[in-house]
Amino acid sequence: MDRTAGKGVGCHAIPYYSIAWHRGGTLFIAMLCTAFIVLFASQASAQCTARDVLRNHLTFKKIPSANRPPIPVRSADAVPVWKTITVGTFANSFALRNALDAAGCGIGDQAEEILARPAFTVSATKTDVELVAVSAAELGFKNDTASLADIYARAQQLGFGLAAAEVAPQLRLQYFDQPIGELLVGMEPIKTWKGEPVILTVANGGAGLVLIGQDGSADGEIPAASRFLFVRSNEAALAKAVHGLDEAAALVHH
Repeated sequence: MDRTAGKGVGCHAIPYYSIAWHRGGTLFIAMLCTAFIVLFASQASAQCTARDVLRNHLTFKKIPSANRPPIPVRSADAVPVWKTITVGTFANSFALRNALDAAGCGIGDQAEEILARPAFTVSATKTDVELVAVSAAELGFKNDTASLADIYARAQQLGFGLAAAEVAPQLRLQYFDQPIGELLVGMEPIKTWKGEPVILTVANGGAGLVLIGQDGSADGEIPAASRFLFVRSNEAALAKAVHGLDEAAALVHH
């Protein structure tokens, strides 16, 4: 957040020499002050524009890059935590969507549709989630591409679990210093209104930070260099149990 956020912007009067200059000068100063206030307000709220990303790179504590040379993974336990985020911080998906807008984060058409689908839910319990980053190549795929189904199967065999869909927009809001590139969130695909399965991707295309959709078909081919974010399988089981409790509590209230 810009250090000017929450601070008043002072505009000082300038001595005048004539009534005409005073009127014109006062109007000019008022317009200038308004411009500065709008500028500071936008800087205080937006975090996803290209300029904000550059500032965040210089300000925030650096997170280990998810883009590292491929090293074969033999077990999820051997992969260090890449980043810890918090889910369950919004009352509903609408509040989460509004937060993305307020931060100036771009949202692709498919991602926007997924966030509005009934299958997309947010946790009612505030929880920390540890994410690990691995590429298809690190999972052992040697060809240029691999199917999403095969990637998921290999990941789960090694002890990785699928993350909740909420992880994607939450990560977008909690990863403002993302370098250029993209991270695919390993999640159960959510279908669009037309029935097309989609998974979510957190990306920096150079012009700002975005949340976009990606083909979530089982036979969809993914480049082996693409990096996925998973959780460890025990955490996935815990998250599923918590989600089940949330749904049960909602039914009781109804």
